[in-house]
Amino acid sequence: MTTPLLVSVPGKTLREAIGDIDGVEFVQWDLSGPPPVSTLDIVIQPYMGATKKLGALAGVTTRLVQSQSIGYDGVDEILPPGNVFANAATVHETSTAELTLALILAAQRGIPDFVRAAGDGRWAPARYASLADRTVLLLGYGGVGKAIEERLLPFEVNIVRVATTARTDERGPIHGIDELPVLLHEADIVVVGVPLTDSTTGLVDDVFLANMRDGALLVNIARGPVADTAAILHSAQSGRLRFALDVTDPEPLPEGHPLFALPNVLISPHVGGATTAMMPRMARLAREQIERMLRGDGPVNVVLRT
Repeated sequence: MTTPLLVSVPGKTLREAIGDIDGVEFVQWDLSGPPPVSTLDIVIQPYMGATKKLGALAGVTTRLVQSQSIGYDGVDEILPPGNVFANAATVHETSTAELTLALILAAQRGIPDFVRAAGDGRWAPARYASLADRTVLLLGYGGVGKAIEERLLPFEVNIVRVATTARTDERGPIHGIDELPVLLHEADIVVVGVPLTDSTTGLVDDVFLANMRDGALLVNIARGPVADTAAILHSAQSGRLRFALDVTDPEPLPEGHPLFALPNVLISPHVGGATTAMMPRMARLAREQIERMLRGDGPVNVVLRT
């Protein structure tokens, strides 16, 4: 008799979304408390705040640790040796791109001002900047950056793409990050979508913001520590730049923080991937990983081996 594949899931919702698979046994474990068994073929970690829980895998033998997030900053510092870690590429890109477009359009077309006026019972017509004919700089050109680009193109914008290293694809040049000082000054909108690493921590600082043109919009859908909050606050309070932030540092932003009160700052509470699309897509990725393991194939989305 073949030993079944043993997969841990963090909760009932994901377990039900995955469904039953022949040759697979599921256990529920959210990495809180002791492990249910000492050997698990696949461990699916919780969605939010899970990185700090990965130490619970000490003493547990696994073949794959599957994240529910795209980012994996800090995992290498906590995940015990001997583990293979995969991120959730394909799960969040579409929803994150949707939110990015929503933030850009809201900021460009003055939606927050209209909402505030309506809340006061006022009719407040005004002319705002279009998205059409603007230059949008995409800083970070991975899965999320590409998804944002696909959704921006129908809005008739000029897109400038920036990645770690320069290269060319079928759509033209992808600039290297060393070109940022010049490119920033040409952009009306800058979308920050880089992963959080040692080299990107604090990337958006006073110098970065000083290179942006007056009135430009910065959208951060990456990680909060990619941007210096004090630098953002200074530029926002001066009125020189506009901001749309789905992530902040610290996070959550403390109640009463001055960024909340500024009319040129739009804040959403880190909800880029938090939509109804997530669970079905996460279940689909989990099933793929399980089925690949059953066939003897290697997993997809592996980003770290400890």
